[in-house]
Amino acid sequence: MVSRAVHAWSLHRTLGRFVSDEANPPGASGMMPTGPVGGITLLDLPGLLIERGYDTVQICHFHLPTRDAAYLAELRSALAHAGVTLDALLVDAGDLVDPDHADDHERWIAGWLDDAAELGAHRARVIAGQAPPTPERLAASGHRLRQLATASPVRVVTENWLDLLPSATQVRQVLEAADGEVGLLVDLGNWTGPDKYAQLAAVAALAETAHAKCHTGPAGALDVEDFRRSLRAVLDAGFAGPLALVYDGPDADEWTALAAVRAVVVETLAETRSQVGGPATSG
Repeated sequence: MVSRAVHAWSLHRTLGRFVSDEANPPGASGMMPTGPVGGITLLDLPGLLIERGYDTVQICHFHLPTRDAAYLAELRSALAHAGVTLDALLVDAGDLVDPDHADDHERWIAGWLDDAAELGAHRARVIAGQAPPTPERLAASGHRLRQLATASPVRVVTENWLDLLPSATQVRQVLEAADGEVGLLVDLGNWTGPDKYAQLAAVAALAETAHAKCHTGPAGALDVEDFRRSLRAVLDAGFAGPLALVYDGPDADEWTALAAVRAVVVETLAETRSQVGGPATSG
């Protein structure tokens, strides 16, 4: 179990809120590129992660300032030199069930999968779809995900995220439609409602990596009780992969906020191991 992992979105302000000019696929304009910004560069991030006790990262595609081969090699070298593992490149755009642009989006995503390989990523996360589920859309998403996965140089996973996958039922249907070629990233904070813990438990054993997202309340305080219950739901169901910490609350001191999120994860992991008789670790 890895609890020294971070989702780069947690440090979006630290990275100057940068969004690349290449953030959007053809026919889409969901992300607004920022142009030059302040903050640290992505090349600075690996060393800073190690300084703060993190050794695994998931990077958002839109945080890459360029996709030139020389830059990708430089970032890969910076990660390796610092001793940071790139668990996943997160392709945070694209819609494989778009009625007009699905083919273009699939080709665009395939290019990012090649970039993930150049960066040395273990995985790339691809959005299953951004429209409400129908049998036809679920089948089409699974088919396109399978095509991407079988042609990809890296492991392709999807996530319980956005309109196509509102529950464990649809997650399983998409994975089944992909014929076992696609993995799962489980995000602890994407589902809401009183049954979300049961929903998380229903897919946790299928997941190989995770976003350990802790919500914040109206005043900005971490919702620790909800986070603990979400963590226990996936851990008790058998999840044993990287828990990439996610903080997207109002505190501008993202490093301190991440440390608070990590403390909850470490404590919950220790409690879980103690209950099953395993060794507790510091995380």
